[in-house]
This record gives sequence, C-alpha cells and structure tokens, in this order.
Amino acid sequence: MFSRRSFGKALGVGAGAAAAGPAVPHGTATAAAVPAAPVTAPAPGAPASFPAIKQIRAGVLDVGYAELGPAHGPVVICLHGWPYDIHSYADVAPLLAGQGYRVIVPYLRGHGTTRFLSARTFRNAQQSAIAMDVIALMDALKIHRAVLAGFDWGSRTADIVAALRPERCKALVSVSGYLVTDREANLKPLAPKAELAWWYQYYFATERGRLAMEDKTLRHELTRLVWDTVSPTWDFDDATFERTAAAFDNPDYAAVVVHNYRWRLSLADGERRYDGLEKRLAARPTISVPTVTLDAERDPFTAPGGGTTYRDRFTGPYEHRTLPGIGHNVPQEDPAAFAQAVVDADHL
Repeated sequence: MFSRRSFGKALGVGAGAAAAGPAVPHGTATAAAVPAAPVTAPAPGAPASFPAIKQIRAGVLDVGYAELGPAHGPVVICLHGWPYDIHSYADVAPLLAGQGYRVIVPYLRGHGTTRFLSARTFRNAQQSAIAMDVIALMDALKIHRAVLAGFDWGSRTADIVAALRPERCKALVSVSGYLVTDREANLKPLAPKAELAWWYQYYFATERGRLAMEDKTLRHELTRLVWDTVSPTWDFDDATFERTAAAFDNPDYAAVVVHNYRWRLSLADGERRYDGLEKRLAARPTISVPTVTLDAERDPFTAPGGGTTYRDRFTGPYEHRTLPGIGHNVPQEDPAAFAQAVVDADHL
C-alpha cells in the first residue's frame, strides 16, 4: 500500500525527467481519441475474468499481462497494488474496452506470472524500479504514450512515470492522489491511531513478518485480513479473494513485498542505478499531465481534506473526486467510477 505520510501530509517526488531506456516512436496507439461518454456499471452476476494471460520480456522481467479492447485503440495501462493483482480491474477493463481503449493490465514484479529473467537479479521493490518496469513494458509493446491509472502501489507507480516521464503519460488517474514515498518523512512518527493502520509495515520489518509472508497459510490469512480491514463496506466472496490470492504464489512474492516496505522505512537499500531517479523524486516534482484523483471515503488511508493535502502537486488540467462508501480497492469496489475517471482524465 502507500506511504505513511499520506495520513497527515502530501508525499513528495523530485523534479526533472529521468532517462530509463530509449523512447520508442508512436506504436499501435494510433486511433483518434475516443469521445467522452458515460460509463455504465457492469451488470450483477458472476465475476468478470480475463482472457488468456500474455507474456513479454521487458527490462529485467518476463511480464504477464491481460489485454482487452481493439489492438489500435488508445492505450490505458491499469496498475494494481498490494495485496491485490490484475483482477482488481476485471470489471474496469471491459468497460474501457467498450469505450474503444486498448487496456493493458500487468502483474507487477513478484506477482502472478511475472518473473525475473535472471536468478541473479536483486528482488528490488523500491518505487523507481517498479516505475521503470512500466516504461520497459511500454517499450516492449511499442507503446509511446498511454493513460496510466492505478491504486495503492499502482498509484505511486503511475505518479512517478507521470512526474519523471510525462512524455510517456497521456493522462493520469491516481487513487489517493500524490503517493510517491518520502523516505525522510517516513522516519518521523505519526499519531498512534494513524500508526495502527500501518501494522503490517512494521511486521514486515521483522524476521517474523518475513517468515509469515513465505508461509502460504499465514500469507493467506494476513492478506485476507488486510482486505477485510481496508475495504469495510465491500461484500466480496471467498472466490473473489482466492482468485487474487493465487497471484501471491509467485516465487518472488515474499521477497518483493518485504523489500518494498522495508525500503520505505529506510530499513533496506535499493540499487545504486536508481539513485538518480530517487534523488529527483525526493525533490517533489509536480505532475503536469491531465489528472483525475480519487479519494475513497471508507479507506483508512485516505488523507483528510478532500485532496487538499496534495492539490499543489498537480499543475495541469485536474479534477478531484471523493467516492462515498468505498474502501481501498477502488477499481474493484466501484469499477464504473474508476473507468469514468479514466475516460474523463483522457479528455481534460
């Protein structure tokens, strides 16, 4: 999930555009912009599912991803968080495909069918590494620009790409706003009530927490507890959770998750090759691409103030929306509102 600082203040990133591999020319996203149109909620019934998962080598990974919509439509890349997977977008993706978008939903590193190409690669989950995975995926798929949309880890990742590589980001949808981790701010304590919500971060900082993530039964119970806690109004069934929990059986899942949270608390190092990116992120750059930010009313991590704590980080066309009665997993709890935000951001 996202950084502790969002509880009391906006989080920071740094200025400038970062180079991370060559930009590719305009690829398949050549269709004219889809017209802005209202998005209709999916009909009740059996949970939506994706077609066969595709794989592509991108950077240090063999990335598993779902794809829906016309091959030459404007591209939307939807990014999941923790402890979630691509199925957070199982209802959102068909809605966007129906609007004419080519929708790409990748498993993040350490999740599902995404694998490291080399056993020697450090299982790094610092924020800039995950963001550069998205650039590498876009390069591999020959996608020059895309609308980026995410929640939790996905919000942070999309924010970073929009801030550091705006030429690759046509528009942005970011649940909880500006979520780039400020490690210096994370060293300072919050009020005890706020700290309580972040219990798993401190658990993962211990050897017991690491062992729990490696134990399938304990991992299953822990992640289910997080779902129940952060989405108190979402009436999901066991099958919905189990479908996502299968993605946690990735052999690198525990290492990636534990490193992500330890890195945020300055308890683990990243890789030196990302130092330049992290320096830029530490300077809190603004995001200039058209953006819609979403706050979920029942998410325990939503900062007070209706988006005011991070409003100054967005300098381009901008809208903010609060979703009443919705918890942390916004795209799965309210797929129509999330898909509408994507369409609207693309037309700001």
